[in-house]
Amino acid sequence: MNESCHEFQFCKSLYRTEQYEFHLQAKGNRTLFRIIERVAPYCYNSNNEESTIHKPMNQFKATMSRLFQPAADQRLVSWLFLRLLALVYLAAFASLSSQITGLVGESGILPLSEHFSLAGEYYGERARLWFPSIFWITGTSDLALKSVSLLGILFSLILLFGRWQRLTLILLFLLYLSLYHAGQIFTNFQWDTLLLETGFLAIFLVGGGNLLLIFLFDWLLFRMRFMSGLFKLVSGDPSWSGLTALNHYFETQPLPHIGAWYAHQLPELFLKAGVILTLFSELLVPFLIFFPRRFRYFAASTTILMQLLIIATSNHNFINLLTIILCLFLLHDPLLKRMLPASLQERIETPVQSPGRLRTVLIVTASLLIVPASLISFGANLVRTQAVPTVIQDFSKTVQRFGIGHIFHIFPTMQTERHELVIQGSNDGRLWQTYDFKYKPGDPTRAPGMIIPHQPRLDWMIWFVPTQQPLQMNWFGRFVERLHQGSETVTALLEHNPFPDDPPRYLRVDSFEYRFTSVEEREQSGNWWHMEYQGFFPKVAPRIP
Repeated sequence: MNESCHEFQFCKSLYRTEQYEFHLQAKGNRTLFRIIERVAPYCYNSNNEESTIHKPMNQFKATMSRLFQPAADQRLVSWLFLRLLALVYLAAFASLSSQITGLVGESGILPLSEHFSLAGEYYGERARLWFPSIFWITGTSDLALKSVSLLGILFSLILLFGRWQRLTLILLFLLYLSLYHAGQIFTNFQWDTLLLETGFLAIFLVGGGNLLLIFLFDWLLFRMRFMSGLFKLVSGDPSWSGLTALNHYFETQPLPHIGAWYAHQLPELFLKAGVILTLFSELLVPFLIFFPRRFRYFAASTTILMQLLIIATSNHNFINLLTIILCLFLLHDPLLKRMLPASLQERIETPVQSPGRLRTVLIVTASLLIVPASLISFGANLVRTQAVPTVIQDFSKTVQRFGIGHIFHIFPTMQTERHELVIQGSNDGRLWQTYDFKYKPGDPTRAPGMIIPHQPRLDWMIWFVPTQQPLQMNWFGRFVERLHQGSETVTALLEHNPFPDDPPRYLRVDSFEYRFTSVEEREQSGNWWHMEYQGFFPKVAPRIP
């Protein structure tokens, strides 16, 4: 018998030589006797072959060993992934660099200094752990905010050219994590956490990843797709169950572009088919990620197709591009070699390296943090939060403070109407002039523009304000206050400031309902939008006289 089955030697001996005696002794304990009688025959066989219990144990060991082997057929995949990730990082940092001081700078909407001060009062010494950020060290000045953004751009370019990859990836992760916490409500989005977790995992990819690391990338993609689909169903929104979501989506999404206007004109049958395709790609296709190679190819192609359709109709910053990049891990080198020029392949192929012991330990640690944290958060959002023990929730929340293990729920409910806010100022209470935003709908004659991969945080956040939720009303009130003060960093976020020299004496906010014009209306008026006045928007200070 195999030596590793010594733990069952007593069963073998007992069963072959002392079965009757043991039976007599075990009469008083029938449960114990039945267990031994059932287990013992499987510990050996007449040909002294490997036990049927030991076989699955060996299979388990082989599987675990395979998890830590280098992913030899994904060298090109990894090389291409890191370069494309550098481009996404570049877009994210460049986008933030033009906005960060207006959002959370010294004269910004929600100054970071105030945020850190309140965090220190509430959390005490735990504040630095709860909001991990380099700004605890550098300070919260406009110069510090801008410098971190510019350093992110620099390191993204260094990564793009393949220099000092691991160090660069660590720095990029820390810099973006700092901006993520500094941005407060303006950076509390799913694409930000998706980039953080992707960037975190990419640190371990340098020099060659193993199958466990590839699984973590697959797990991230699965969560992002499947959770988005599941939350659409459990939200109870009739637009998803009734297949009417796309009747409203193109018109009511935060920042549509011109492609959305054309998609909105499609026949209802096409729109319903689009909803079915969306639910299919989010609820069923993600499971194919964990199937054999041909199924993974199908999952990749379907997911990429969906992302391209979204890009063709929506301004969703870099999230769709990042999703496409994550699909690379569903492919393998032989497939990429058919697509890439041979000259490029010769330049980028590198020897397969087996991850060292330290990196393997770190990958295992990462998996033990990410997988449980994401499952806990997912479960807590599906059931009552009170049903999940506090200590377990605290573990999940602590891990998520570092940008990993989050849940994803993209458009679980659908807005059926679009309400836009128009902010105006006046010095006499009679002549009112409008503050124009750069990207959100305003002038009905202006075609919605495509701005991917840029993420205009202010324009996006304005979309939530008409709901009048307290969190939204708080920052919006601060925004209007900054306009009344004439903050240069805040007005720089706008397309047009009608009061460049001195701020106005009075401000007002009007609410309008916007809808896309039909083909006939557009031909007659030349407008892309039809707007209808709804009245003054409430709870805005300072109010008109």
